[in-house]
Amino acid sequence: MRIYEFEEIQGWQKAKELSIGVYKNFSDNKDYGFKDQIQRAAVSVMNNIAEGYESQTNRVFIRYLYIAKGSCGEVRSMLYLAKEFNYISNEQFEKLHKLSLDAIRLISGFIKHLSENPDKKRT
Repeated sequence: MRIYEFEEIQGWQKAKELSIGVYKNFSDNKDYGFKDQIQRAAVSVMNNIAEGYESQTNRVFIRYLYIAKGSCGEVRSMLYLAKEFNYISNEQFEKLHKLSLDAIRLISGFIKHLSENPDKKRT
């Protein structure tokens, strides 16, 4: 199936869900440094997928996908601290943690798919 817009990419859709969840769950958090960092990391996931999609070759897109995957790992790591510091409940942690794992799995699968033809020009 051909993808015509980055919004069609399942990994981007899941990253968007994660970003929305992070913003909603941390909007009232008074630890502004923590809140800023986790929100930036969450948005970085979806933005790097979008930016990479607009690149010229699969090889460049793959590089952006690895950055997105790394940002997703950062969010996941910060979720453990958020739970430990009681910034979020166990239920909120579980939901956001699952979204981050789902996003990473989708991004990893897309990397594998694109790696089959890394020098293919993107239109």
